[in-house]
Amino acid sequence: MRVNLRPPAAPRSGTPAVYADGSALVQFLPGAPFGEDWRRWFGERRLVTNQVGITELHGIAWPLGPAARDAADDVEARVEVARLSDRALQVASHVSSALSSFVALHVGTAVAHQDVETVATYQRELAQVARLYGLAVVTPGWPERWWEFPA
Repeated sequence: MRVNLRPPAAPRSGTPAVYADGSALVQFLPGAPFGEDWRRWFGERRLVTNQVGITELHGIAWPLGPAARDAADDVEARVEVARLSDRALQVASHVSSALSSFVALHVGTAVAHQDVETVATYQRELAQVARLYGLAVVTPGWPERWWEFPA
């Protein structure tokens, strides 16, 4: 039996959102390994990330050159950047013993955001913990429930 560890949320805005970490956001960059699958899946979904996700995106894009940097700027302009709320930090502190600090901040932000129902990630640990909190996980281009398979 799975236990939903997700804390009570504030009232929803009515528009479901997908939390995208840096590993998902970089799929928008030119030449990204799962870029085609990602863009086909993305459509016009509402994406949310935090400043860590934006930092990861720009950190990958910068050495790839001007086209990648421009793409990263476009992505940043199109996604909702959620602040690291007290609730997000509280959740992150609970999972930080099992996750790196940045991954814990992604989980905290996704769990704390009132409209996030799904996490888009290519990181195994983030996917596993997001599921523990009752969030769906999507990884366009990878098999269903890939995070459950041995690494």
